[in-house]
Amino acid sequence: MKILQLYNLLDYWKKLTSGSVNRRIFGAAITVAIGTALVKGVAVVKELVVACKFGTGDALDAFLIALLVPSFIVNVVANSFNAALIPTYIRVREQEGQKAAQKLFSGIIVWSLTLLGITTILMIVGAPLYLPLIATGFSSEKLNLTMKMLYTMAPIVLLSGIITIWSSVLNAGEKFVLAALSPASTSIITISFLLAFSSLGSFALVAGLVGGAVLEILLLGVALHRQGISLRPKWYGFDPHLREVAGQYIPMIAGSFLMCSTGLVDQSMAAMLSPGSVAALNYGNRVIALPITLASTALSAAVIPYFSKMVAHQDWKSIRHTLRHYLKIIFIVTVPVSLLFIIFSEQIVELLFQRGSFTANDTHLVSNIQFYFAFQIPFYVANILVVRLISAMRLNQILMQVSGVNFIINIVLNYLFIQWMGISGIALSTSCVYLFCFLHIFIRAKIRLKNIVD
Repeated sequence: MKILQLYNLLDYWKKLTSGSVNRRIFGAAITVAIGTALVKGVAVVKELVVACKFGTGDALDAFLIALLVPSFIVNVVANSFNAALIPTYIRVREQEGQKAAQKLFSGIIVWSLTLLGITTILMIVGAPLYLPLIATGFSSEKLNLTMKMLYTMAPIVLLSGIITIWSSVLNAGEKFVLAALSPASTSIITISFLLAFSSLGSFALVAGLVGGAVLEILLLGVALHRQGISLRPKWYGFDPHLREVAGQYIPMIAGSFLMCSTGLVDQSMAAMLSPGSVAALNYGNRVIALPITLASTALSAAVIPYFSKMVAHQDWKSIRHTLRHYLKIIFIVTVPVSLLFIIFSEQIVELLFQRGSFTANDTHLVSNIQFYFAFQIPFYVANILVVRLISAMRLNQILMQVSGVNFIINIVLNYLFIQWMGISGIALSTSCVYLFCFLHIFIRAKIRLKNIVD
């Protein structure tokens, strides 16, 4: 009986998520959302273990600052490959076949490994110069710990770059499940190191980070191989398709650099304040990041393959319909979620983190930061949808322009709000930046679509 009910449920799900593009996007988004929710559930357990062991102490501050630069490089260099590659990859596959798409993928692997390898070397060599500037308020002992952690976690740049590209290609083939679930590897390995190797101290976080990435690569590699996609890097020269990707990559990396610099600026300005401010800022964003990451990851992974297909077939009316439809859904769902975090901020932080080294004073500080971060939720998620449309249309120069303005706004608002509100001002500044970013990109996208259709 239960088997029959499960069969009927699966049959209903198949009918619900097949047919129109909007239904297929919905099915893909729900699939990725469920996978991401499971990943974030494991990540929450990891954060609870980390909070209990380290609180807002110096060890966690050092780890977060050490992670800041590798994360920045991954978001700028590796994630830009995703946005630049997938629209062209899907267009080539749709119009010229799988063999041409494989050729493009192999060339991108060579290009990305070379670029990420060079970037990793520069990150290591330049650390003694830039790290003291980022961690201005750190003591010499704390700075030395941060430096050692950075050197140890350096391989994460190359590993994360491969993960990003391989996951994107799986999603481009509408294989969403494994790409959504595989990031849980890092949290699982980190928890294991924290519990089994407590003698490592804060370096257990570094070991978990690198070990989880290695496991994730193995899982994704097996999945791609089973799809008949060769993982062997092979250089075919700088052909027209690769040049097209490069043409989109240059403005995309510039835009990502400016946009990701806002996080770098936020962390650096937090490091100038009282000890523990960096950790408090990160804790304040951790719970807010759960619904944001859940929604934005699901939308990003689900939408870009379908937007790219519609652009390849010049189906502009369907694109406009899909954009309106999903923006409406986003605001209907995310506004109540944002209000929930605003109203119950202190209770949420107390329930999740207040134990061990995490005191009541930490709860008050972190909940205040979380309160202001919560305002960004609707605009962050809506922004992801419009950004993916812009990338699918291969108009990444727009993102570069908007990111430059956002960078300036973030610095100005951070400075002003810190004078007024302290560390919480950085959170309010971030929410204001995402509001402006969404409005700017949405208006630009709407004007461009109107000009094309009319």
